Amino acid sequence: MDSVVDWLTRLGLPQYAQPFAENDVDLEVLATLTEADLRELGVASFGHRRKILSAIDALRPSAAAVARPETLAAPASSDSGERRQLSVMFCDLVGSTALSTRLDPEEMREIIATYQATCAPIIAEYDGAIAKFMGDGILAYFGYPRAHEDDAERAVHAALAMSAAVGRLQTSVREPLNVRVGIATGLVVVGHRIGEGAAQEQAVVGDAPNLAARLQSLAEPGAVVISASTRRLIGNSFQVRSLGLHDLKGFSGAIEAWCVQGISNSETRFDAAQARQQIGFVGREKESALLLDRLSTAWRGAGQVVLISGEAGIGKSRYAAWLAEHVAQQPHARIRYQCSPYHNQSALYPVVRQLERSAGLQTGDEADTRLEKLEGVLGQATSRVAEIAPLFASLLSIPFGGRYLPLSLSAAQQRRLTLAALVEQLEGLARRSPVLVMFEDAHWADATSLELIDLVIEAVKSLPVLFLITFRPEFESPWEGLDNVTRINLGKLDQSDVEALIVRMTGGRRLPKEVMQQIVAKTDGVPLFIEEFTKTIEESGILVADGDHYRLDGPLPPLAIPSTLQDSLMARLDRLSPLKETVQTGAAIGREFSYAMIQAVMGQDQNTLLLALAQLEGSGLLFRTGSPPDARYTFKHALLQDAAYESLLKSRRQPLHRRIAERLRDQFAATAAAEPEIVAHHLTLAAMNGTAVEWWGKAGDLAIRRAAFAEAAAHFRKAIENADPIADQSASVPLAARLKLQLAYGQALMHASGWIADLTIAAFARAREMATGIDNRSERLAIYYGLWGGSYVRGELAAMREIAEAFLSDAREQKGSPEEGVAHRAVGESCWFAGDYAKARDHFEHAVTLYNESKHASLAQVFGQDIGMAASTRNH
Repeated sequence: MDSVVDWLTRLGLPQYAQPFAENDVDLEVLATLTEADLRELGVASFGHRRKILSAIDALRPSAAAVARPETLAAPASSDSGERRQLSVMFCDLVGSTALSTRLDPEEMREIIATYQATCAPIIAEYDGAIAKFMGDGILAYFGYPRAHEDDAERAVHAALAMSAAVGRLQTSVREPLNVRVGIATGLVVVGHRIGEGAAQEQAVVGDAPNLAARLQSLAEPGAVVISASTRRLIGNSFQVRSLGLHDLKGFSGAIEAWCVQGISNSETRFDAAQARQQIGFVGREKESALLLDRLSTAWRGAGQVVLISGEAGIGKSRYAAWLAEHVAQQPHARIRYQCSPYHNQSALYPVVRQLERSAGLQTGDEADTRLEKLEGVLGQATSRVAEIAPLFASLLSIPFGGRYLPLSLSAAQQRRLTLAALVEQLEGLARRSPVLVMFEDAHWADATSLELIDLVIEAVKSLPVLFLITFRPEFESPWEGLDNVTRINLGKLDQSDVEALIVRMTGGRRLPKEVMQQIVAKTDGVPLFIEEFTKTIEESGILVADGDHYRLDGPLPPLAIPSTLQDSLMARLDRLSPLKETVQTGAAIGREFSYAMIQAVMGQDQNTLLLALAQLEGSGLLFRTGSPPDARYTFKHALLQDAAYESLLKSRRQPLHRRIAERLRDQFAATAAAEPEIVAHHLTLAAMNGTAVEWWGKAGDLAIRRAAFAEAAAHFRKAIENADPIADQSASVPLAARLKLQLAYGQALMHASGWIADLTIAAFARAREMATGIDNRSERLAIYYGLWGGSYVRGELAAMREIAEAFLSDAREQKGSPEEGVAHRAVGESCWFAGDYAKARDHFEHAVTLYNESKHASLAQVFGQDIGMAASTRNH
């Protein structure tokens, strides 16, 4: 529309242009005019007033945005897009095509305008957002730009109200009007705005909009049809009837549909808000009695291991914390290990973090200070501090210079001694007092930490130690069935415990009966869900404290108790909209992040960032330990971090992970050197495959030096996975470099899993294929040895001899090399198993001679004795 004058001219009422102009009625004011306003402007004719008002109603797509800012008035950051759950409504006026053939265009326009004017305020009432008017169709979103815990329910309420309101309309046509409504809920990407003026809409990509439109076509006049996902979210709030499965255009497989028949008599609604303080432990009487029994047995000197299994949010950590509180007044030592999903390939990560916490190591500490703090911790359990400290200093990447003698150990020896020292520390503490050890989230543990658990379980049998290990059900515990091991599976809370937990959270005040019933029904006994639901209600402002209970302050508002943790979190994030970037950045860094790291990544000034973090801490999203600049923040639950991270568009994640990796590399060089796998992780998520290959390789090399072979294999595998997609870009990762990684992967697997493992054989076989075009004899010989070892332990005689002879043929090109000695040994073994003893002796003798003459002392030391023994045995 160019101007109000043009608009009036098109209506055939140009005579009103002058009074409109004299009273400063522009397009924005035009959208708000009422019949009384028109009379004041001099529009005396009833017919002219109705014509102008009908035309104004037809402008509602743009006018609504002026009158009601929530109508797709997205946050400033929305142009960059978000991933979020959305309930999409598609509403269509029944029989509009047939009506248009019978009515004058002006009459039809008036009907459409009246229909739109009726539906728009209902959608607004339930805080929906009109995306677009499409003639006789309306597209609306529930859950954007502001999420609520009950967006699916809001959409259904609005649909029922719209259907009823349209059915009551009085128009120029004799028959009543009806609408068909389809609603679908699902994950979408909300992108930038498209179109201009009244045609402008927020681009939404996902199945939900298309499915809502298809479901609308299934509806009878006046009916509301919803998808299965929407049906799950509304629970028992509405009476529904299954429409069965339908084949819908554009969707593979049959789609289940449901017809909403009305509001359930048991429905109650609540306005949600945000967080509150932590709560204690409630319930689990049977499990608690068993745990206390094992505690008593353990502290009498017969060490016990208790495995605590349960789904995310079920209360494993709270259960462990309850036990810690129970024994808080009893003399004992406590050790807590916390695993991380981002460090499940970092050798002994939970141990490193526990040592850092126990010793009070700070980022800015000098090496001598860090060593003194470490010695103080170790001295609490052993008198061999000078012998053990170098091992732990190496584990913590603390340089110890001339303070201790250098560790003249192989990687395997150092690893073995470090694990033994960790067990010795526990034994030392247990000789002084009982010990409670908590190893949390073992499903994220690295392989070396799991090996440490094996050693500890054996060691505690005759010590006053209770060892708690928590994990999710998908983790296959290898410790079942051992004498001193008990498993406790945590299930959902029953109704009485849910109510007790809610009362604990509200400080002893009881909620209204209908509120309590909704929480019990919707949380399904999962403690984390109960906590999240109750938080949003208690701080919503709809409850008034009245002695020992709460009462409702007026009627229940349309907001419901959160139906899922995802919805609850998104609603809380939207209410903390200015802080969302901080939450998402922290989530991308990891479950735990430091103040220094998030400041480096975000680049905010100190006061702004500290205020944001303090608000997030106050809201209960984050916990803090220490004080800035040495503060560390942890997401209250892994699911909270996941939800915040998943709301980021993938296209926004990549530059964010790139920035994190760059800051780690440039500003936290010590961390990057000690944990290169973290840099590699972020580079991988940033799609910087070439650079990620380099850092995964560094991580693998570091793990090899620490004899953490399982972790090394995982790192090298990641490097290969990053290198394969860019294999054709030889400048990025040349074939020779890829071969080196493949060989390192095979060798790590050989140490971690043995020659006989399928993965080991496959790794060396692939390396042999890659080596075809590479002129690097030493790597080819290493591949031959790996393949030969695999066929040897599998007893594959033909393959064993073929590989050994190819090995020797290649090795002879470098006469007198130690590799030639290895090849002679391999051929000798192959001949021996084939029954050719004379030839076997010849090759063994060649091998012994070459090793004795070799200047490669390390190879001679490793293989010389074996070959000498083999030759002696064969000659005998």
